[in-house]
Amino acid sequence: MARTQAADYDQRREAITATAAGLYARHGFLGASVSQIAAACKTSKSLIYHYYPSKEDILFDVMDLHVQSLVQAAREIDEGAGSPREKIALLARALMDRYAGAEDQHKVLLNELINLPPERRAIIVEHQRNLLDIFDRLLSEAQPGLGDDHPRRRALTMLFFGMVNWTHTWFDPSGPLQGATIADMASTMFLHGVEDAAKVG
Repeated sequence: MARTQAADYDQRREAITATAAGLYARHGFLGASVSQIAAACKTSKSLIYHYYPSKEDILFDVMDLHVQSLVQAAREIDEGAGSPREKIALLARALMDRYAGAEDQHKVLLNELINLPPERRAIIVEHQRNLLDIFDRLLSEAQPGLGDDHPRRRALTMLFFGMVNWTHTWFDPSGPLQGATIADMASTMFLHGVEDAAKVG
């Protein structure tokens, strides 16, 4: 007889991924074992395997849940009201908001993708591409002169994400500036400079 699924099955999986994200972020995927995850969760190794067949499955969920939350936020902004420039500013805020409290997941997403099997890595990369495509479209609408210049538009897109994606390495949420302020600074710098940057070279 198949083992029945606990009423809190999803919550337990989420607890496992959150704990694993912390270990992967601190020790790297290769440096964290299932035994360490089980010990940190105060449970048995066999119970971890009940929820996840392998350490790679946990890694995939850590990344997948995080990046899908970013894509969902971008889609909601893209489909909502506002000008393209306003949506870019809102997206910067939404990304910073979702990075807050998810520093471990974000660090794992940025650093451990190579450790996923190729077919699962492709799924995460596709999610990331969807996020970039949403921003790329907003940028082309905000700066119509870039409409036919995809390479330059993509470079500008990557520069924007380069500003916001690595804030976890230096930003202190308990410091004098709020995440929303940092997001506004990034989007303002980007939007004010994008027209001149589009002419470079």
